[in-house]
Amino acid sequence: MASTNNPNRNSGLRRTPIARKSTYEKFISCQPFYFNGTEGAVGLIRWFKPTESVFSRSNCAKKNKVKFAINTLTEEALFWWNSFAQPIGVKEAYKIIWSEFKRLLIKKYCP
Repeated sequence: MASTNNPNRNSGLRRTPIARKSTYEKFISCQPFYFNGTEGAVGLIRWFKPTESVFSRSNCAKKNKVKFAINTLTEEALFWWNSFAQPIGVKEAYKIIWSEFKRLLIKKYCP
């Protein structure tokens, strides 16, 4: 029978990694790019990549991606978002997922 007094045996508490929670402050601290809607298709595509990088660096939850990204829209792009969200309500508009949001932006800015 094996001895249970093995000093190499891991008998201590196991530490469970804590998932880092994303906040809007953390997202903004990663200095996301802003999109104003006048940059055209190239500007939009150039906005997608750094925005997705900020999502990754800030551990942004899927449910917050659109909500956080909207705060990087300015001028014409923000006007477009408000025109989209107003008829259905902001709460409903925030429920769209990132891939759908990207599709809507591409439809608008990459004709």
